[in-house]
Amino acid sequence: MLSSDSFSYTVQARCTRAHAVALLGDLSRQGELHPLIVRVRQLPARPGALASYAITDRLALGPLHFPVTYQADVLVANEDEVVTVARQQPATTLRNHTRLRDEPDGVVRIDVEITLSAPAPLFGYAFRQARAAHLGLASRLGATLEGGAA
Repeated sequence: MLSSDSFSYTVQARCTRAHAVALLGDLSRQGELHPLIVRVRQLPARPGALASYAITDRLALGPLHFPVTYQADVLVANEDEVVTVARQQPATTLRNHTRLRDEPDGVVRIDVEITLSAPAPLFGYAFRQARAAHLGLASRLGATLEGGAA
């Protein structure tokens, strides 16, 4: 039986939407932001995807650390939204739906909704790891967008 839940966050950055999409839509650059990622390798794009990747995270369970590799696809990447889906066995899916919009004074508002589905026995651990990692990413995103070229 699968369990599913979502969380969201908002980041504001003084940049263009194109600059934000260039970073958020290129998963090879997620190691700059995502605290668990240790390796990203681009793969041939899967059918229906703009780009596909094999991503390795380093997870911890108590004193044990172990690598986990999963596949991620960029499905949409335009100035209004970025949609990615990551899949890992057994039956675990993380969907990231990011919406971008201009605000006054050259600020871009980035609204992110993350939805995770996983088998019930794994769900609690997977959801806690995903939420902590993506909130860590969120804490770096604004400064990264404002500080460098995409």
